[in-house]
Amino acid sequence: MTQGSESTRSDRPSSDGTDTVLHRFERWARDTPGAHAVIAGADSLTYGQLDARANQLAHYLLDAGLPADALVAVGTARQSELLVAVLAALKAGAAYTVVDVEAPRAARQLLAAVEPFALLTHAPHEARLDDGSGRRVIRLGSESAAISARPTGPPPRTGPGRTAAVLCAGGAVPRAVPISHPRLLAAYESWAEVARLHPGDRHLVTSGASVTAFAAGWTRALCSGGALVVPVLAPWRPEEIREAIEAEQVTVVHTDPAGAARLLLRDPGPKDAGQQPGVPGPRHEAGPQLRAVRLLTVTGDRLYLDEQAALQSRLRTGVRLLNVYGLTETAGAGAWFDLPQLPGPVDDPEELSLIGTPFPGCRVDLRAGEIRLTPPDGGDAIPTGDLARLREDGLLEFGGRIRDRITVDGRTLDPHALESALRGHEGIGSAMVAAVPGFQGVRRLVAYVAPPADDTSWPPGSLLPDIDEVRAHLADKVPSEDRPRAVVRLRILPRNRAGQEDRAGLPQPPQTVLGDATAGVARGGGKYGAASAGEGSASCAIGCGAIVLAFVSRLLTDFIWPGSTDLTGVPNPWAFLFGNLYLFECLAFGLGVVFLFTGRARMLSHGRGRALTTAAHLAVVYLLVSWWPQDNLYRLAAKQDWPRQAALVYTFNVPLMIAAAVLAFYVSRKKASPFDFED
Repeated sequence: MTQGSESTRSDRPSSDGTDTVLHRFERWARDTPGAHAVIAGADSLTYGQLDARANQLAHYLLDAGLPADALVAVGTARQSELLVAVLAALKAGAAYTVVDVEAPRAARQLLAAVEPFALLTHAPHEARLDDGSGRRVIRLGSESAAISARPTGPPPRTGPGRTAAVLCAGGAVPRAVPISHPRLLAAYESWAEVARLHPGDRHLVTSGASVTAFAAGWTRALCSGGALVVPVLAPWRPEEIREAIEAEQVTVVHTDPAGAARLLLRDPGPKDAGQQPGVPGPRHEAGPQLRAVRLLTVTGDRLYLDEQAALQSRLRTGVRLLNVYGLTETAGAGAWFDLPQLPGPVDDPEELSLIGTPFPGCRVDLRAGEIRLTPPDGGDAIPTGDLARLREDGLLEFGGRIRDRITVDGRTLDPHALESALRGHEGIGSAMVAAVPGFQGVRRLVAYVAPPADDTSWPPGSLLPDIDEVRAHLADKVPSEDRPRAVVRLRILPRNRAGQEDRAGLPQPPQTVLGDATAGVARGGGKYGAASAGEGSASCAIGCGAIVLAFVSRLLTDFIWPGSTDLTGVPNPWAFLFGNLYLFECLAFGLGVVFLFTGRARMLSHGRGRALTTAAHLAVVYLLVSWWPQDNLYRLAAKQDWPRQAALVYTFNVPLMIAAAVLAFYVSRKKASPFDFED
């Protein structure tokens, strides 16, 4: 089954390399040198300034011995400088790759994979990106004087190399994807036709610089004569995006589903003083900061039809909202859908994600349900690993990803269908399903659910269903064996830096949530997930264990430190108060010992990473257990015994400070846990 789309433009990319995205940019620099190209506060540049600075850096790279068809890596939080470097690499006959300084581990992995001629960065980022390879580093700040001394005219090298860019495909291990000059230009041409780009547009891309939406998407602005609005220092913060859209009169916004929801569905202003929790407030229309927007493109992950309709309802009449399906291998081109493509009303919009029709020049083949996408510049069809079906109305319906398939009890399950059915529940805005090992390693289906983006319940997510409600909802939709055994309720689902749902970031539920082969279905309860009687029994056992250990440690106190608890001669009420203090120290010790053996598994469910969780776990243990030996040793130390006092301070107090700092870092880690509720 095949679906294709042909371009109506006559200026298709030339196969002989005489037309590239660089040539398109240079035409605008020649024809409109005073027009805005990059808007970034004091770092803003016109087309003429951007072209001249890119020429100077290109001369500098060539003088440094840049080989023909080499690769230049660019990593900096200053996106205006990043664009100068990208254009300079192309002008020097090289290819560019963009690394994310905010994700240094992934950046180092990508650098090791592509082995660029040089890394262009600023000094503050150099240490983050250093992988010990000894590669050449060009410091854009400290070497700026030498760069600015170069000619502002174009460099002598003519003719592009084989590769224009090496883009980073996301995943646990970044994957380098080479993009040719014809493909980069063809992707721009396809976007220009679908988005109806014109020189008056001001573009804003919310994703990080290394994501395809920006690393290849800058062409949509700078090859059409428009302006690209970027943060002075990346990445964008949500409040900065709104401010920039208002201040710079942005007309085209490129974002992901979560970014679109933050922009349109969540009220950014203060809560109404008279609004009661759980009572929906008035409908929020598009604010003045969105009145210049004519186009909103949403890409990076699945967008359901009801979500798209909700977003569209917050925009002014006539504003287009496109759900875009694109690949890194096609420089972001693929398929697109907007609501006017629907021939009529549809049933169950909360269970449908439509990706519409192919971009101009692209073609979609469905083989055994898998999408094979032909790039806009032609060539072989690319197997995407994504599933779809062609509806009777001619629109493509997204069907999930092959890599997400899970195996439970010898059966293979496509979670997208189950997740879509879960979204049919009125209280669920998003859902993911995972197979989680339970007791004795038996895998159980667990549903992770979050409320809609415009949820007004209080506390947030309180209207999410429990496991009984979920299974009842799925009774006539899904076979019994494919229904989840437990529900974990989250405020938001975890997402990676590209805005995609992060299945690897789903927290592990407590074992008591999953039950065993004979325990039946775990029942819902608790704030974040299912609870059971076993969980209460476990808590009781933990408390009893701590009390027993406290009693034992109190008995051992006088044996280990004779005289440390002697209150002879201390009058009441002080003797009573000190006696209670000794009991509390022993109880803290007992709690600490119990937490040593039981706390780590519970902390891991918060999803803040194993290394940080281990450090925080040990910090909590030390903060609890250290008081019992510390106070007893202090009470036996003479006040003027300076060597012993110093030894006690460095043995106990300094580690206590370190433990407190570790714990403070753990609890303040922003993106660590999907359990963190937003205001």
